Amino acid sequence: MPVYALEIDDFCEEEYSLIGIHSTLEDYKLAYLLNKNLSTKFYKAKEDLEFVREKKKVSFSIYNYENNENDFDWFLIANSYRRENKSISKDLLLTSETKTYLISEKKKVDFFLKISGIVEYEFVLRTINKIKNIENVITAFSIDKNTLKSKDFLIF
Repeated sequence: MPVYALEIDDFCEEEYSLIGIHSTLEDYKLAYLLNKNLSTKFYKAKEDLEFVREKKKVSFSIYNYENNENDFDWFLIANSYRRENKSISKDLLLTSETKTYLISEKKKVDFFLKISGIVEYEFVLRTINKIKNIENVITAFSIDKNTLKSKDFLIF
């Protein structure tokens, strides 16, 4: 009698396209400019994307847009979280900043734009070109999700 084995990836492989955005803009400003230039309607999610790393809670801002016409769900996700550390040493208050990345192998990416669903590559390229034309966006580019070691953080 033959034995069949199923891999966990057979059940939870999600189809999505991923765009990396390098920008000096704050998350809310980028969401506003994406809405203006892409005709989207990003809104701040009720809850941020939260994880515990090195016994400390980290939180990444996330914005959603549901495109019911094309059956796409869009997510704008910050790639970094900054925490201010305070310590007292000999009556001095010292502060330092710790930066944690959602996808640590892509430290130069400030935001990820995840488009869930089956998307044509030409649509992704047109979207990238529109994002590149936004002032204060340094660059935008397509990311092959299969090259990411920590892509599981993008499944939610």
